[in-house]
Amino acid sequence: MDHATVLARYDRELREHARPDSPAARVERAGKVVRQTGRSAQDWNGVLWSALDEAGADAEIAAQVAHFGALGHPFEWKLYGHDRPADLGQRLTDAGFTAEPPETLMVAEIAGLALDTALPDGVSLHAVTDEAGVDLMGEAHTKAFGSDPADLRHRVLTQLSAAPDTLAAFVVLADGEPVSSARAELLPDTRFAGLWGGGTAEGWRGRGIYRALVAHRARIAAERGYAYLHVDASDESRPILQRLGFEPLTTTTPYICTP
Repeated sequence: MDHATVLARYDRELREHARPDSPAARVERAGKVVRQTGRSAQDWNGVLWSALDEAGADAEIAAQVAHFGALGHPFEWKLYGHDRPADLGQRLTDAGFTAEPPETLMVAEIAGLALDTALPDGVSLHAVTDEAGVDLMGEAHTKAFGSDPADLRHRVLTQLSAAPDTLAAFVVLADGEPVSSARAELLPDTRFAGLWGGGTAEGWRGRGIYRALVAHRARIAAERGYAYLHVDASDESRPILQRLGFEPLTTTTPYICTP
């Protein structure tokens, strides 16, 4: 993979010319940033891309704080390792943002992946298509990450209702109980399909569920004509993804601002 070429395409298609990730959101260019604004605080609100320099960065940051603050929406400035200026992260911190743990942007060419990985014995995969499925997905999310699934539930339900073709969501059950979940974002006008979630309850980790969910979603993306998969990988998932054929392109750090 030509990392520079793929990263430039990623920046262009998914950041600078991004499409909303939900029917409840709009993406717009404002000054030197591209941002997504949702209808509510439960939608994803944040800055996707920027073209800042040292002279104007602080003013642009202040403008986004004012925009989302007027709406009362917490928002994320999604900072990538190659974004400029080089001290943008420090400038965001100085403006009151809180940095969350960094992740690694990993990308794979679907054509080069092994897609025959199967789920281990004792579990079954189910497509999430309705509210009952979303509830199970939320339970799995809480078991995997220990966090409130309210925002996830809102976003998935909204997407299933208004734009179901842009989402492929799944829950893994063991004896009827949810133990893992994952989803793929299949947005139009891009060659990249996004993999999100993939969390597994502690007692079921290390058995190949994560790998099988990646392979299953990759097959769906391939059938839809996508060329690449992208993942914001944690330290735990990065080595698994590398063994599957994903390559690191850069880092991404969420900077959170709460009005």
